[in-house]
Amino acid sequence: MPVPRHLVFLALTRRHPSAILLVVQLAGLLLYPLLESTRAGPLALSAFGIAVLVVTTRMVRRTPGLTWLSVGLALPAIVLLLLQALLDLRGLLPWSAALEALFYFYAAGSLVAYMMGDMRATTDELFAAGATFTLLAWGFAHGFVVLQAVQPGSFAAAVDPGQPRSWTELMFLSFALLSSTGIGDVIPLRPLARGLASLEMFVGVMYLAAVVSRLVGLTLQRR
Repeated sequence: MPVPRHLVFLALTRRHPSAILLVVQLAGLLLYPLLESTRAGPLALSAFGIAVLVVTTRMVRRTPGLTWLSVGLALPAIVLLLLQALLDLRGLLPWSAALEALFYFYAAGSLVAYMMGDMRATTDELFAAGATFTLLAWGFAHGFVVLQAVQPGSFAAAVDPGQPRSWTELMFLSFALLSSTGIGDVIPLRPLARGLASLEMFVGVMYLAAVVSRLVGLTLQRR
């Protein structure tokens, strides 16, 4: 008797939870630009942010990271996101962004410990390498949000250079810096913004050199 498809899907999610986290985050990269300018955009984006926090928290449970600490960071962030979405309290944005940045950095560190914990590269660890990269990019993007709220004018772009940069623009800047592919039309202007951008470039290079290269070497060695 053939196995039902939904049971096969559940089995795959249990074996490769990092793949689910990676897919959710990559889907967010496409959803944010589509929803950001709509009337229901803030509510939809907050709901998606909460979903990512929940998925990431479940992922941390499989790593050496402390579940109670990840939950302790995620829950206040979820509450602040709900307040922003339901009551339009935009003043809470830097606080929720700061908590989300800390949460994503902690989750990324937990996944790195998970990948470096043994001398073999499993399929889930290869997915975890991609998920960790996106977690780092999201963490720094939230850091840019906090910095822009504390120091207006920290970032500029070719379009409306005097306006605050949108989440999509800051996320694009974060991925460009972390992958060392450049900056594009979004640039940091103030010294602290440039310092944070430089730190992200350093983290990106070290992550590829120390973690990804190790997984690739272990994969080739196994084959």
